[in-house]
Amino acid sequence: MKRAAVAVFSLVVMLVATTVQADPYGTAGCGLGSMIFGDEKGIVQIFAATTNGSSGTQTFGITTGTSNCADSGGGTDSAKAFIETNREAFSKDVARGQGETITNLSALAGCADPRAVGSTLQSSFEAIFPQGDSADTEVSRAVIDTLKAHPELACGLLG
Repeated sequence: MKRAAVAVFSLVVMLVATTVQADPYGTAGCGLGSMIFGDEKGIVQIFAATTNGSSGTQTFGITTGTSNCADSGGGTDSAKAFIETNREAFSKDVARGQGETITNLSALAGCADPRAVGSTLQSSFEAIFPQGDSADTEVSRAVIDTLKAHPELACGLLG
């Protein structure tokens, strides 16, 4: 009886782990929230974002490559993936010219000064987000182009 229970428990854990790894991020981005709630649409992403924010797993995961956050070592592809994954929070930070997503993007892109990056992106907000429904790939391309167009930002990991 005990062996059967252990076998069933093990099977459930394996299925859950496989499901978590296969699911893409929701709008809340990576972190514990994405591991719990996956990419389910709607209000559940508020709970995922709250989980990420209150547990600190998103920042830790991005830094370490854990908590459902891929660690690719930075560069253009990593910066694009980060922008696309965290688009909602990123757009708010760009509008303010500062924030956690700008700091993290600066690290991924190898930029010298996150404050200068924030200021530059804020002044380019309309070019980066020309319409509210612009595709994530268009937004990430516009951000990378903006960063590359300003050599004073010294974003050394963008190719």
